[in-house]
Amino acid sequence: MATEPAQRTSPPGPIGRRRAERLDRLAELAATPPDERGESLTRETLRRLRRSPMAMVGASIVLIFVVIALIGPLLTPPPSWLPLPLYSPIENVGLEQIRPGQIPGPSGDHWLGLDHLGRDELSRMLYGARQTLLVGVVATLIGFTAGAVIGGVAGAAYGLGGRIGRWIDSILMRFIDLLLAMPPLLLAFSVAAVLGRSLTAVMIAVGVAATPIFARLLRGSMIAQANRDYVLAATSLGVRRPRIVLSHVFPNSLAPVIVQATLTLATAIIEAAGLSFLGLGNPDSRWPEWGTMLAQAQAQLAVQPMLAVYPAIAIIITALGFTLLGEAMREALDPKLRR
Repeated sequence: MATEPAQRTSPPGPIGRRRAERLDRLAELAATPPDERGESLTRETLRRLRRSPMAMVGASIVLIFVVIALIGPLLTPPPSWLPLPLYSPIENVGLEQIRPGQIPGPSGDHWLGLDHLGRDELSRMLYGARQTLLVGVVATLIGFTAGAVIGGVAGAAYGLGGRIGRWIDSILMRFIDLLLAMPPLLLAFSVAAVLGRSLTAVMIAVGVAATPIFARLLRGSMIAQANRDYVLAATSLGVRRPRIVLSHVFPNSLAPVIVQATLTLATAIIEAAGLSFLGLGNPDSRWPEWGTMLAQAQAQLAVQPMLAVYPAIAIIITALGFTLLGEAMREALDPKLRR
């Protein structure tokens, strides 16, 4: 005579109940088909980015800007087999067309017109894209590297604990607070004024202004990661604290910092253009950079205002592209903002 299977009873006590619930959850996960299981963080983030219109628009703008920056100098002037109305960015190809109080506008030979010295505006815009991208990327890398070093050391010192670690963290954070007390553009202007007039000075100045953001963000992220369960598990298994910090806490804390780097690129481009506009950029003003072109166009506003409109629109659209892409990445990575 067949007997009914004995009904399973929950283990007594709260610890037994939690253990039983975990076992049931593991059994359900094992029975779930592979295509219905959860995805890795990277795949899920990419999937969310592909479904985000904001990410697609931002990525398209950034891609167009990068392509123009890479191929622009190769087309000014263009090769002989490519019939395009492009010229050297420093050549006065239309100087004879410049009259007092009159600058020619767009035409078949010069699609964006000429500047006040008879140079082709389109050629200068294409060539200046590389200078603008170079300044923005290098300045962001400088700020990212310096901020990661300061924030990483402060976060590691705080995580290791002890009086010495807390003192190191306190000293580094007070230095960062000192930098944060100054507006970023004013801080960048001060550093550029001390270093002298050059594109290198602009890169360093903008990078120094971005350093406090990366340092604060990485330190906070490392402190948050230090309280996670995997740190407690590794500690209980006897893994040394420095190894946990360097091998696990630090790498897992970099995601929000990388997203911030995308957002900082937009700010870096604007601040670099602002410093060039104030005369702290390339000392050889013949070579175009969008901030320098905007400054040179101020004297021609009454004659040809479009000379200021072209670089201003390019700066705004480029900064908008990096901002949209960075915001979309932040929403895709942050579980609180996922939809």
